[in-house]
Amino acid sequence: MLERIRVFSGNANKELAEKICDVLGVSLGKANVTTFSDGETRVEIDENVRGMDVFIIQSTCPPVNVTLMELLIMIDAMKRASVDRITAVVPYYGYARQDRKVASRAPITAKLVADLITAAGANRVLAMDLHAGQIQGFFNIPVDNLFAKPVLLEYMKKNYMNNTVIVSPDAGGVERARSFGKRLGASLAIIDKRREGPNEAEAMNIIGDVKDKRVIILDDMIDTAGTVVQAASAMKKEGALETSVCCTHPVLSGPALERIENSDIKEVIVTDTIPLSDRAKKCKKIKVLSVSGILGEAVRRIYYNDSVSSLFI
Repeated sequence: MLERIRVFSGNANKELAEKICDVLGVSLGKANVTTFSDGETRVEIDENVRGMDVFIIQSTCPPVNVTLMELLIMIDAMKRASVDRITAVVPYYGYARQDRKVASRAPITAKLVADLITAAGANRVLAMDLHAGQIQGFFNIPVDNLFAKPVLLEYMKKNYMNNTVIVSPDAGGVERARSFGKRLGASLAIIDKRREGPNEAEAMNIIGDVKDKRVIILDDMIDTAGTVVQAASAMKKEGALETSVCCTHPVLSGPALERIENSDIKEVIVTDTIPLSDRAKKCKKIKVLSVSGILGEAVRRIYYNDSVSSLFI
Protein backbone atom coordinates (compact mmCIF):
# COMPACT_ATOMS: atom_id res chain seq x y z
CA MET A 1 0.00 0.00 0.00
CA LEU A 2 3.01 2.32 0.36
CA GLU A 3 4.35 1.62 -3.11
CA ARG A 4 4.99 5.30 -3.95
CA ILE A 5 6.68 6.27 -0.69
CA ARG A 6 10.44 6.65 -0.43
CA VAL A 7 12.27 7.49 2.81
CA PHE A 8 15.82 8.87 2.77
CA SER A 9 18.20 10.11 5.44
CA GLY A 10 21.29 12.27 5.68
CA ASN A 11 24.04 11.52 8.17
CA ALA A 12 22.46 13.34 11.13
CA ASN A 13 20.36 10.53 12.60
CA LYS A 14 20.25 7.38 10.46
CA GLU A 15 19.31 5.24 13.46
CA LEU A 16 16.05 7.16 13.91
CA ALA A 17 15.41 7.02 10.14
CA GLU A 18 15.78 3.23 10.19
CA LYS A 19 13.35 2.97 13.11
CA ILE A 20 10.81 5.09 11.21
CA CYS A 21 11.22 2.79 8.22
CA ASP A 22 10.56 -0.20 10.48
CA VAL A 23 7.33 1.45 11.65
CA LEU A 24 6.28 2.00 8.03
CA GLY A 25 7.45 -1.40 6.83
CA VAL A 26 9.64 0.07 4.07
CA SER A 27 13.37 0.09 3.36
CA LEU A 28 15.54 3.16 3.83
CA GLY A 29 16.30 4.74 0.46
CA LYS A 30 19.74 4.45 -1.10
CA ALA A 31 21.59 7.74 -0.89
CA ASN A 32 25.29 8.42 -0.67
CA VAL A 33 25.91 11.56 1.39
CA THR A 34 29.62 12.32 1.71
CA THR A 35 32.01 15.26 1.28
CA PHE A 36 34.52 16.28 -1.34
CA SER A 37 38.11 16.72 -0.23
CA ASP A 38 37.55 20.46 0.30
CA GLY A 39 34.61 19.83 2.64
CA GLU A 40 31.73 20.47 0.21
CA THR A 41 28.74 18.19 0.71
CA ARG A 42 28.27 15.57 -2.01
CA VAL A 43 24.93 13.79 -2.53
CA GLU A 44 24.09 10.91 -4.87
CA ILE A 45 20.63 9.33 -4.96
CA ASP A 46 21.21 5.71 -5.95
CA GLU A 47 17.69 4.69 -6.96
CA ASN A 48 14.85 5.88 -9.18
CA VAL A 49 12.55 8.35 -7.39
CA ARG A 50 10.65 9.83 -10.35
CA GLY A 51 7.03 10.49 -9.37
CA MET A 52 7.56 9.29 -5.80
CA ASP A 53 6.39 10.78 -2.51
CA VAL A 54 9.75 11.40 -0.82
CA PHE A 55 10.43 11.96 2.89
CA ILE A 56 13.91 13.17 3.87
CA ILE A 57 14.67 12.58 7.55
CA GLN A 58 17.36 14.93 8.84
CA SER A 59 17.67 16.67 12.19
CA THR A 60 19.69 19.86 11.88
CA CYS A 61 21.69 18.93 14.96
CA PRO A 62 25.42 19.40 15.63
CA PRO A 63 27.36 19.93 13.45
CA VAL A 64 24.39 22.14 12.57
CA ASN A 65 25.71 23.82 9.42
CA VAL A 66 26.83 20.47 7.96
CA THR A 67 23.53 18.70 8.62
CA LEU A 68 21.58 21.69 7.32
CA MET A 69 23.54 21.70 4.05
CA GLU A 70 23.01 17.95 3.69
CA LEU A 71 19.27 18.51 4.01
CA LEU A 72 19.19 21.36 1.50
CA ILE A 73 21.27 19.50 -1.08
CA MET A 74 19.22 16.31 -0.70
CA ILE A 75 16.05 18.32 -1.26
CA ASP A 76 17.55 19.88 -4.39
CA ALA A 77 18.68 16.48 -5.67
CA MET A 78 15.17 15.08 -5.23
CA LYS A 79 13.57 18.08 -6.95
CA ARG A 80 15.85 17.62 -9.96
CA ALA A 81 15.06 13.91 -10.01
CA SER A 82 11.37 14.73 -10.72
CA VAL A 83 9.82 13.44 -7.51
CA ASP A 84 6.13 14.15 -6.95
CA ARG A 85 6.41 15.67 -3.46
CA ILE A 86 9.23 16.34 -0.99
CA THR A 87 8.60 16.39 2.77
CA ALA A 88 11.50 17.50 4.95
CA VAL A 89 11.22 15.56 8.21
CA VAL A 90 13.23 17.65 10.70
CA PRO A 91 12.82 16.10 14.18
CA TYR A 92 15.11 18.79 15.63
CA TYR A 93 14.96 22.19 13.93
CA GLY A 94 18.29 23.95 14.45
CA TYR A 95 18.51 27.75 14.79
CA ALA A 96 15.00 27.69 16.31
CA ARG A 97 16.10 29.80 19.30
CA GLN A 98 16.92 32.70 16.97
CA ASP A 99 13.23 33.30 16.29
CA ARG A 100 13.04 37.06 16.97
CA LYS A 101 15.18 40.18 17.22
CA VAL A 102 16.63 40.28 20.72
CA ALA A 103 18.92 43.25 20.01
CA SER A 104 19.48 45.91 17.39
CA ARG A 105 20.75 44.56 14.07
CA ALA A 106 20.22 40.94 15.16
CA PRO A 107 19.10 38.37 12.56
CA ILE A 108 16.03 36.16 12.72
CA THR A 109 17.88 33.03 11.66
CA ALA A 110 14.97 30.64 12.19
CA LYS A 111 13.16 32.50 9.39
CA LEU A 112 16.27 32.37 7.18
CA VAL A 113 16.50 28.59 7.59
CA ALA A 114 12.80 28.30 6.74
CA ASP A 115 13.40 30.28 3.56
CA LEU A 116 16.37 28.08 2.63
CA ILE A 117 14.37 24.86 3.05
CA THR A 118 11.53 26.29 0.97
CA ALA A 119 13.84 27.64 -1.74
CA ALA A 120 15.62 24.28 -1.96
CA GLY A 121 12.33 22.74 -3.05
CA ALA A 122 10.57 21.20 -0.05
CA ASN A 123 6.80 20.99 -0.39
CA ARG A 124 6.12 20.28 3.27
CA VAL A 125 7.92 20.22 6.63
CA LEU A 126 7.40 17.80 9.49
CA ALA A 127 9.05 18.87 12.76
CA MET A 128 8.83 17.94 16.43
CA ASP A 129 8.45 20.24 19.44
CA LEU A 130 9.54 23.44 17.75
CA HIS A 131 11.18 25.82 20.23
CA ALA A 132 8.54 28.43 19.39
CA GLY A 133 5.19 27.75 17.76
CA GLN A 134 5.40 30.85 15.57
CA ILE A 135 8.19 29.23 13.55
CA GLN A 136 5.43 27.43 11.64
CA GLY A 137 4.46 30.85 10.28
CA PHE A 138 7.99 31.42 8.96
CA PHE A 139 7.27 28.92 6.18
CA ASN A 140 5.10 29.51 3.11
CA ILE A 141 4.52 25.76 2.84
CA PRO A 142 2.54 23.44 5.17
CA VAL A 143 4.25 22.63 8.49
CA ASP A 144 3.22 19.87 10.89
CA ASN A 145 4.62 20.39 14.38
CA LEU A 146 4.46 17.08 16.24
CA PHE A 147 4.82 16.59 19.99
CA ALA A 148 6.82 14.03 21.94
CA LYS A 149 4.31 14.35 24.79
CA PRO A 150 2.61 10.94 24.32
CA VAL A 151 5.94 9.10 24.58
CA LEU A 152 7.17 11.15 27.53
CA LEU A 153 3.84 10.90 29.36
CA GLU A 154 3.73 7.13 28.99
CA TYR A 155 7.10 6.86 30.72
CA MET A 156 6.16 9.35 33.42
CA LYS A 157 2.90 7.55 34.21
CA LYS A 158 4.86 4.37 34.85
CA ASN A 159 7.54 5.99 37.00
CA TYR A 160 6.40 9.39 38.35
CA MET A 161 2.71 9.24 39.24
CA ASN A 162 2.91 9.83 43.00
CA ASN A 163 3.71 13.04 44.87
CA THR A 164 4.99 14.78 41.73
CA VAL A 165 5.29 18.44 40.74
CA ILE A 166 6.02 19.56 37.16
CA VAL A 167 8.37 22.54 36.98
CA SER A 168 8.69 24.94 34.06
CA PRO A 169 12.25 26.35 33.80
CA ASP A 170 10.90 29.70 32.57
CA ALA A 171 7.66 31.56 31.91
CA GLY A 172 7.64 30.49 28.26
CA GLY A 173 7.28 26.81 29.15
CA VAL A 174 4.34 27.18 31.55
CA GLU A 175 1.72 26.01 29.06
CA ARG A 176 3.72 22.85 28.30
CA ALA A 177 4.27 22.12 31.99
CA ARG A 178 0.60 22.71 32.81
CA SER A 179 -0.46 20.28 30.08
CA PHE A 180 1.81 17.54 31.46
CA GLY A 181 0.77 18.26 35.03
CA LYS A 182 -2.92 17.98 34.15
CA ARG A 183 -2.43 14.53 32.60
CA LEU A 184 -0.30 13.31 35.50
CA GLY A 185 -2.45 14.80 38.22
CA ALA A 186 0.62 16.75 39.34
CA SER A 187 0.95 20.30 40.67
CA LEU A 188 2.82 23.06 38.85
CA ALA A 189 5.79 25.25 39.76
CA ILE A 190 7.76 27.86 37.80
CA ILE A 191 11.37 29.01 37.96
CA ASP A 192 11.91 32.73 37.63
CA LYS A 193 15.32 33.03 36.00
CA ARG A 194 17.46 35.78 34.55
CA ARG A 195 19.45 35.06 31.40
CA GLU A 196 22.72 37.00 31.32
CA GLY A 197 23.77 35.93 27.81
CA PRO A 198 23.65 33.06 25.28
CA ASN A 199 23.87 29.66 27.03
CA GLU A 200 23.97 31.43 30.40
CA ALA A 201 21.13 31.46 32.89
CA GLU A 202 20.78 32.07 36.59
CA ALA A 203 17.94 30.47 38.51
CA MET A 204 16.41 33.09 40.77
CA ASN A 205 13.13 32.23 42.47
CA ILE A 206 10.80 29.23 42.60
CA ILE A 207 7.10 30.01 42.29
CA GLY A 208 5.17 27.10 43.80
CA ASP A 209 5.62 24.41 46.46
CA VAL A 210 8.25 21.71 45.88
CA LYS A 211 8.99 20.76 49.49
CA ASP A 212 8.89 16.96 50.02
CA LYS A 213 7.92 16.50 46.34
CA ARG A 214 9.33 14.51 43.43
CA VAL A 215 10.23 17.22 40.93
CA ILE A 216 10.29 16.92 37.12
CA ILE A 217 11.78 19.91 35.29
CA LEU A 218 10.22 20.00 31.82
CA ASP A 219 11.80 21.76 28.83
CA ASP A 220 11.91 21.37 25.05
CA MET A 221 15.72 20.99 24.93
CA ILE A 222 18.85 20.73 27.04
CA ASP A 223 21.86 22.49 25.53
CA THR A 224 24.70 23.22 27.98
CA ALA A 225 22.54 22.01 30.93
CA GLY A 226 23.35 25.13 32.94
CA THR A 227 19.71 26.01 33.57
CA VAL A 228 18.55 22.54 34.64
CA VAL A 229 21.55 21.91 36.88
CA GLN A 230 21.06 25.23 38.68
CA ALA A 231 17.35 24.51 38.90
CA ALA A 232 17.98 21.08 40.43
CA SER A 233 20.24 22.68 43.04
CA ALA A 234 17.53 25.24 43.81
CA MET A 235 14.95 22.47 44.20
CA LYS A 236 17.15 20.65 46.69
CA LYS A 237 17.51 23.83 48.74
CA GLU A 238 13.73 24.20 48.76
CA GLY A 239 13.33 20.68 50.20
CA ALA A 240 12.48 18.59 47.11
CA LEU A 241 12.92 14.84 47.62
CA GLU A 242 14.45 14.30 44.18
CA THR A 243 14.73 16.13 40.86
CA SER A 244 14.51 14.66 37.36
CA VAL A 245 14.63 16.46 34.03
CA CYS A 246 12.57 15.76 30.93
CA CYS A 247 13.09 17.19 27.44
CA THR A 248 12.56 16.34 23.78
CA HIS A 249 15.88 17.43 22.26
CA PRO A 250 19.16 16.40 23.97
CA VAL A 251 21.57 18.88 22.36
CA LEU A 252 24.03 18.38 25.26
CA SER A 253 26.78 20.66 24.01
CA GLY A 254 29.92 21.90 25.76
CA PRO A 255 30.06 20.99 29.48
CA ALA A 256 26.52 19.55 29.57
CA LEU A 257 27.43 15.92 30.34
CA GLU A 258 29.93 16.82 33.04
CA ARG A 259 27.40 19.12 34.66
CA ILE A 260 24.68 16.46 34.60
CA GLU A 261 26.94 13.74 35.99
CA ASN A 262 28.05 15.98 38.88
CA SER A 263 24.62 17.43 39.64
CA ASP A 264 21.74 16.65 41.99
CA ILE A 265 19.68 15.41 39.04
CA LYS A 266 18.39 11.85 39.46
CA GLU A 267 17.41 11.16 35.84
CA VAL A 268 17.37 12.96 32.48
CA ILE A 269 14.59 11.73 30.19
CA VAL A 270 15.14 12.56 26.51
CA THR A 271 14.07 11.37 23.07
CA ASP A 272 16.07 10.28 20.04
CA THR A 273 15.39 13.34 17.86
CA ILE A 274 19.13 13.96 18.26
CA PRO A 275 21.58 11.02 18.46
CA LEU A 276 23.62 10.85 21.65
CA SER A 277 27.39 10.91 21.60
CA ASP A 278 29.25 7.78 22.73
CA ARG A 279 29.99 9.41 26.07
CA ALA A 280 26.35 10.42 26.57
CA LYS A 281 25.24 6.86 25.86
CA LYS A 282 27.37 5.71 28.80
CA CYS A 283 25.83 8.23 31.20
CA LYS A 284 23.63 6.24 33.59
CA LYS A 285 21.48 9.27 34.35
CA ILE A 286 20.19 9.61 30.76
CA LYS A 287 17.13 7.65 29.64
CA VAL A 288 16.35 7.73 25.90
CA LEU A 289 12.81 7.21 24.56
CA SER A 290 12.11 6.79 20.84
CA VAL A 291 9.70 9.03 18.91
CA SER A 292 9.95 6.84 15.79
CA GLY A 293 6.39 5.60 16.32
CA ILE A 294 4.91 9.11 16.28
CA LEU A 295 7.04 10.22 13.31
CA GLY A 296 6.32 7.03 11.39
CA GLU A 297 2.57 7.36 11.88
CA ALA A 298 2.70 11.03 10.87
CA VAL A 299 4.56 10.12 7.67
CA ARG A 300 1.95 7.47 6.93
CA ARG A 301 -0.90 9.94 7.45
CA ILE A 302 0.72 12.58 5.26
CA TYR A 303 1.15 9.99 2.51
CA TYR A 304 -2.54 9.05 2.69
CA ASN A 305 -3.67 12.68 3.20
CA ASP A 306 -5.13 11.83 6.60
CA SER A 307 -5.26 14.10 9.66
CA VAL A 308 -1.99 14.50 11.57
CA SER A 309 -3.36 16.67 14.37
CA SER A 310 -5.70 13.86 15.47
CA LEU A 311 -2.59 12.01 16.69
CA PHE A 312 -2.62 14.28 19.75
CA ILE A 313 -6.31 14.55 20.62
